Amino acid sequence: MAPRIGFAPDGNLWDLIAVQLRQRRHEYNLSLADVGLIIDRDRSLVARIESGHTKMQARHAEKLDKAWDTGGLFRSLVKFAKAGHDVEWYKAHLAHEAKSTQLRIWELAWIPGLFQTEAYARAVFEAFGAENVEEAVTARLDRQSCLHRTPRPRVWVLLDQSVIEQPVGSTEIMHEQLAQLIELARLPHITVRVVPRSAGAHAGREGSFKIMTVDGTDAVYVAAHGGGRLVQDATEIPSYRVWFDSVSDVALPKDASLRMLIETMERFS
Repeated sequence: MAPRIGFAPDGNLWDLIAVQLRQRRHEYNLSLADVGLIIDRDRSLVARIESGHTKMQARHAEKLDKAWDTGGLFRSLVKFAKAGHDVEWYKAHLAHEAKSTQLRIWELAWIPGLFQTEAYARAVFEAFGAENVEEAVTARLDRQSCLHRTPRPRVWVLLDQSVIEQPVGSTEIMHEQLAQLIELARLPHITVRVVPRSAGAHAGREGSFKIMTVDGTDAVYVAAHGGGRLVQDATEIPSYRVWFDSVSDVALPKDASLRMLIETMERFS
């Protein structure tokens, strides 16, 4: 089975587990069915875990550790993956965001977290099925202080048109959210532009990302289902600058974007 779209073992612990499983299976010269016997499941589940379409369960990890005498490798990987991917890189991402002098954000699905209202953020986390919604909302709102510190960061935001039109929560929540977005877009250090549906196919359709510049050095947070990854490799980062500029090329000008935001907000009245 082919790896799922966005398969990234370098930045996603679930995908690393998948790679480790396939590697161990090959080392022991076992078939998918053979591994299925170890975990008391059929070969199709093993194939789905290895391709990143299904997450390994803790009880399966324990059986593999016992059969292959791994010293608890798979159990530990599953534990950390369930804790929210790599805790250390996520902390590094938050540190970069808080200290950034420049932020370039391309968002394909949601209002960026730094711009979300409390009600919108709550609706997002409820949709995700977050275990502690209020804690997650508080953490997200706390992050927004970086937009108003001194000196203020320069922020460029590009939004897909669907982001401002797709209802999240109630009509009232969307109206309030778009009103806040408009207010922020009018600040001198923040630029918000919309990529219209008429732009068609473009580089940004691949996924959302955020370029964070601290002391002249860039780091990139790449969004992914259930988490994401932090890119700090100097050889990889320039491509994200090119992608951001490519998306910017098809975005509406600032004034036209503001008019679209206002018109969309009014439709949620």
